Amino acid sequence: MSVPADLLPRLRHWRDWQSLTYLAVLPALAAWQWCRGFWWPAYALMLFLTLGIGVIHHNHTHQRMWRGRLANRLTDFGITLLQGHPTFVFWPAHVSNHHRHRHGARDVARTYRFGGDTNHLAGYLLHPLQAAWVLYPLFVAWLGKLRRNGSGAFRYCIGQYALWLGSWVLLLAIDWRRALLFVIVPQLHGLHWLLATNYLQHAHADGRQGAYGDTPGGALNYARNFEGWVNPLLFNIGLHTAHHENPHAHWSELSKLHRERYRDRVDPALNERGLVAYMLRVFVLGAVVPRFRSRPLMPAGSLPQP
Repeated sequence: MSVPADLLPRLRHWRDWQSLTYLAVLPALAAWQWCRGFWWPAYALMLFLTLGIGVIHHNHTHQRMWRGRLANRLTDFGITLLQGHPTFVFWPAHVSNHHRHRHGARDVARTYRFGGDTNHLAGYLLHPLQAAWVLYPLFVAWLGKLRRNGSGAFRYCIGQYALWLGSWVLLLAIDWRRALLFVIVPQLHGLHWLLATNYLQHAHADGRQGAYGDTPGGALNYARNFEGWVNPLLFNIGLHTAHHENPHAHWSELSKLHRERYRDRVDPALNERGLVAYMLRVFVLGAVVPRFRSRPLMPAGSLPQP
């Protein structure tokens, strides 16, 4: 019996086969090591793929991967399982907060909210914890609004929590050591990077410009861009200005947008050649040699106030 063509899932963009590959390889590596034992090359690849899962989650929120509603919902639940956290949180935390306020004074997770306008290793490592502390009230308020409205979306979000926590309980009951090593620790690693990316992309950028958007003459210095290998490997996540200015563009389009529209309009200090080189220079060498540190684009005393 054949399946009607309109019921088969169809990708919106062929480049998302890369996303599907990451979504398939990560659990395969975890399952293989669960059965065969720890192998460091496979584990290192798993840790890298957890970064990809976070970016896929981000991209799937902005532009749904499939043309069919069922396939998109199944993808939400699949990402929830792999990431170790519900996917709905990107709506209140990222779309309704970060993209609306663009690192400005009303962005609740703006980097300069926590200890001033910093850009160093301690700030990078602490930012995920600080961001989670201020973002979770947004999740609770979002769920409360959905519940008051009697929306089926509330049950959908709670279903994601049930799936995530239920998977942890089941795997810990089967073998808590393997569950921690092959599932939970990689997930926490990915979640740390997912939240820390905000610090990489915005620390020492100009939060005063965040509310203006693509205005004549500029006002685009609210974000940092990373070029190099991070983009083909992680779905152009480094091209942050182009993404902010075109949030509904498919991730594969950001390279052209960055090159043709935005690169020359951003302060040169915010266009980095590569992510790893930047982190080594600013967070490692900058800790001991002042000339390697980044410089804030907001003058002292000019931090936006909410």
